[in-house]
Amino acid sequence: MRNTPLGLLLLVCVAALHADASQEAQLRRFIRSRRSSSNANNIDEPKYGGYVSVHEKNGRALFYYFVEAASDAAAKPLLLWLNGGPGCSSLGYGAMMEMGPFRVNKDKRTLSENPHAWTKVANVLFLESPVGVGFSYSNTTSEYDLSGDKRTADDAFVFLLNWLKRFPEYKGRPFYISGESYAGHYVPQLAATILGHNLKSSTRTSINLRGILVGNPYLDANMNDKGKVDYQWGHGLISNEAWANITENCHLDKPGYTACVEDMIYGTHANIDPYDVYEPVCMEGPTETQYHSRYILPRSYDICSDRYIYMYLNDPRLTQLDGCTGLDGADAQMADRAPPARVAVQMCVFSGDFDSVCPFIATSYTIKDLGLDVTEQWRPWMVKDETGGFVQGYTGGLVFATVRAAGHAVPSYQPEAALVLVSSFLNGTLPPRDEGA
Repeated sequence: MRNTPLGLLLLVCVAALHADASQEAQLRRFIRSRRSSSNANNIDEPKYGGYVSVHEKNGRALFYYFVEAASDAAAKPLLLWLNGGPGCSSLGYGAMMEMGPFRVNKDKRTLSENPHAWTKVANVLFLESPVGVGFSYSNTTSEYDLSGDKRTADDAFVFLLNWLKRFPEYKGRPFYISGESYAGHYVPQLAATILGHNLKSSTRTSINLRGILVGNPYLDANMNDKGKVDYQWGHGLISNEAWANITENCHLDKPGYTACVEDMIYGTHANIDPYDVYEPVCMEGPTETQYHSRYILPRSYDICSDRYIYMYLNDPRLTQLDGCTGLDGADAQMADRAPPARVAVQMCVFSGDFDSVCPFIATSYTIKDLGLDVTEQWRPWMVKDETGGFVQGYTGGLVFATVRAAGHAVPSYQPEAALVLVSSFLNGTLPPRDEGA
């Protein structure tokens, strides 16, 4: 995916932790979060973080951040979250900017509670993947140039097996995989790896996979580009002439036209954030105050929140706590972009309808191409007394939902709607028709 004003928070660090007698305790140590003295006093869920080795010979290890449910954790499912990119940090984005128990404040040093954290309904495991992203690392640095979808899935699977040895109380727990963006590849491929493993031997550690959940997913390159063109034309971001030119010259019915589409689209956008075409961009310096005062944002989304997180995670006190050096912004390269596998589990795909990068219309094209029968007709779903979006059900347990007025990272823009959506999915139901349903 392209670098855009939202910024890819690629938090690459070299770990200072190595295997020794104390590593087990380090891997499962309780991390006490720094709290804002004013409004983060209720962030009391147990939190753990550390490294799990996925390849001993090459010294490859993945970093995780695990937050148990706020109440009755033993009765709630385990949910894995994977950010996409490729190369976005699940700690920096997922945990701190989307569905984690806290958000980083504007002072870049303190935290405040997220009242719509997914830990209200699940035990949430954030994984920095693939190696080289976030705090995950390899002692064989050449591996940073070799990451691909298959190895990403294999490493994540080995991580889960080894993580369950450290947290054996979660063996057999209902397990869900979730993510967004390029995790539209990661999530179903990891699910297929787990299902294949479970079929091989009943004597091995079996992961009780129940479902997968992906937001604004990058599923199919051709469908995504076609949907991107149609979305941007329909929202007035490209002219009729540009749409006709792309349709005529980029051969949208054939593979390999991504460069043609992007060359024609991205030169026309000026200062518009394609991840949310209706949100002002973050302008650092003197203009930042102007943007914050000029716009009334009913979603209460802070357009500069990724900047706060970057500074927070670079705080020397935090990197010393985690045994890591500072972070840089190097791009992660993905060598293998195979299409996602179809898997026989419950699946929910949701899309914020203000995103032009992986737009909802592209996802609808991909789903239509599957040839599934509709079991639940397109209808609105509600958040309290407001329409949260629209939903449609398909054979095989597939659910497609849109989220109104949300950008690429739905839980950032519409946190309450996202919580309603994930809660319904974990309960095996469609999102509610009306308040109280």
